[in-house]
Amino acid sequence: MNNNNTPRLRTAVLGIGMMGAPMARRLHAAGHEVHAWNRTRAAAEPLAADGITVHSDVRDAVAGADVVISLLANGPVVGEVLFGLGAAQALRRDALFIDMASIQPREARDHAARLGEMGIAHLDAPVSGGTVGAENGTLAIMAGGRPEDYARAQPVFAAFGRATHVGPHGAGQLAKLANQMIVGITIGAVAEALLFAAKGGADMAKVREAISGGFADSRILQLHGQRMVERNFAPQGRMTVQLKDMRNALATASEIGFDAPITELFEALYAQGVEHGLGELDHSGLFVELASRNAMP
Repeated sequence: MNNNNTPRLRTAVLGIGMMGAPMARRLHAAGHEVHAWNRTRAAAEPLAADGITVHSDVRDAVAGADVVISLLANGPVVGEVLFGLGAAQALRRDALFIDMASIQPREARDHAARLGEMGIAHLDAPVSGGTVGAENGTLAIMAGGRPEDYARAQPVFAAFGRATHVGPHGAGQLAKLANQMIVGITIGAVAEALLFAAKGGADMAKVREAISGGFADSRILQLHGQRMVERNFAPQGRMTVQLKDMRNALATASEIGFDAPITELFEALYAQGVEHGLGELDHSGLFVELASRNAMP
């Protein structure tokens, strides 16, 4: 239930997938009124059993909402739903649209400007922490936009995890891309190092154990390293999504005149893994691509 000091908001969640469903449930558990929409209604239908109102038309889902949360696939889809399917036109003028999907910073700035012309506030607030963080309310939230809109979003962010205001429109997406660069590159470093040790005759699980707690330790070594040891690549964050993020980072780097050679290398490695049929594996499945290169099972 929500705290007595926390206002009960009418909210809408657009995009009910691996992240959207648990986040909608957390909003409902926090005491907010929640409406949900997904392009394929069947994906959102289970939320009805939790007391969440499911809509077939996105315009109905957002009508009258104080806050709308987007967890859609990418920037073009966000733009289509907002300005093609009519969600923006159905929003009331003082509503707050929070885009928690991972899109390009320039797309976030464009959406913010177009919504602003309609009297609608905007934050780009992508998250890190995966489905476990979404379920437990421990997400790291990187928010870009006006400070006053960030303040308005606090009752929503409180249901999801820890939020940080990192700058103006687009800055949240820059922070998320930086996060994904570190995640993708570190997954590759852990996979290559563990495979290197195994190829030379060491026990990979014991090597991971031995270096835990030292300078090489990290959340990636602990969580993804364990998945590599167990060869468990059931998707929490897919290879295809990691590749999308690396490509968005490189596109943004090109726009701002930044040389990112390490990200370029890992974009190519993830792309090759996807080309080799690994796209639906967890992004730690880059281990499989590197193992294959070294003729290792």
